[in-house]
Amino acid sequence: MDSNPKVNKVVLAYSGGLDTSVILKWLIETYGCDVITFSADIGQIDSMDDVEANARRTGASRVYIEDLREEFVRDFVFPAFRANAIYEGQYLLGTSIARPLIAKRQMEIAAAENADAVSHGATGKGNDQVRFELTYLAMNPKIRIIAPWREWDLNSRTALVAFAQRHGVKVPTTPKKPYSTDANLLHISYEGGILEDPWQAPDEEMFQLTRSLQDAPGEARVIEITFAQGNPVAIDGIEMSPAEILAELNRLGGEHGIGRVDLVENRFVGMKSRGVYETPGGTILRAAHMAMESITLDREVMHLRDSLIPKYSQLIYNGFWFSPEMRLLQNLMDQAQANVSGKVRLELFKGNCRVLGRRSDLSLYREDFATFEADEVYRQKDAEGFIRLNALRLRIAKMVQG
Repeated sequence: MDSNPKVNKVVLAYSGGLDTSVILKWLIETYGCDVITFSADIGQIDSMDDVEANARRTGASRVYIEDLREEFVRDFVFPAFRANAIYEGQYLLGTSIARPLIAKRQMEIAAAENADAVSHGATGKGNDQVRFELTYLAMNPKIRIIAPWREWDLNSRTALVAFAQRHGVKVPTTPKKPYSTDANLLHISYEGGILEDPWQAPDEEMFQLTRSLQDAPGEARVIEITFAQGNPVAIDGIEMSPAEILAELNRLGGEHGIGRVDLVENRFVGMKSRGVYETPGGTILRAAHMAMESITLDREVMHLRDSLIPKYSQLIYNGFWFSPEMRLLQNLMDQAQANVSGKVRLELFKGNCRVLGRRSDLSLYREDFATFEADEVYRQKDAEGFIRLNALRLRIAKMVQG
């Protein structure tokens, strides 16, 4: 703990669950300070109806609850999808991309309230502590950060429940879930429980957003997504807001069993972790976006951009959303999207998302050049010199080898 532990006012990232309810009371008891809670609605499944009442009952001096769904999709999800971000080839960064938004707004509230500290409920073993705190420090290098899981001796659920009972803290009465979950408008994740054994398959009953393939419709659904400069703007010709588009794609993808991923990933803190994810809308959106780029993006621009996707995705995963290198990369990604406009037609069926067609007024695809039929725009004889020039270094290398 700090040599000068005096804290007057703390803004706590508060979900209303067991951990943050205990943290709220613990901060008051340990630091003798005012605690302001902040809860963000980013499309999570759990109801937020009782959040304010529970926070005030536990001792919060002020409660902020804000609907950030549109900002989340517009300013965080869509930029990442313009870059085709994906971590280790499978993870669409649903949890990672939400943390900088929550932390940013938390810091804005801390500044408005003249708070001298912020706090979160992330443990000392995971990635979220890094994501929250890198954002905090990027916005205010002098802010005091209180991470209870790195300070207290409440190291189990049993200890948390006992603390809550001793201090009269009302905690959710829902039965203990066998998994640790995180949900927002982009995805839901599952960790812990039987999933800690990477050989053990998840229970079908675990999934909340997607139907099983057995229960998915027996008929395919065909949809069209309209893009403007890399962003989806309409589904089947109906214009929608960013959050509405993602919610509708979630509904469609979930109905057809699209978007389940089971992977063992490499955490930033050094350990491997097994996670299961449902990202129905994001899976459809990424497939559609890549199809749109296939006819509108210059070859060399695409290849250069693609070479940067692993680094871009790693920056999001590791919590560096508000870093100079991320700003640089995002500018590059967005410049590449200037002509990524048009429509993509897809078929949704039994867990699969299949591209059926794509078209654009800015298409670089020219049938008169690509055709296998007779044409008057391409001289096949030119290919001979092209090949010989590209083979020159190979020929020389073979001559040297003898």
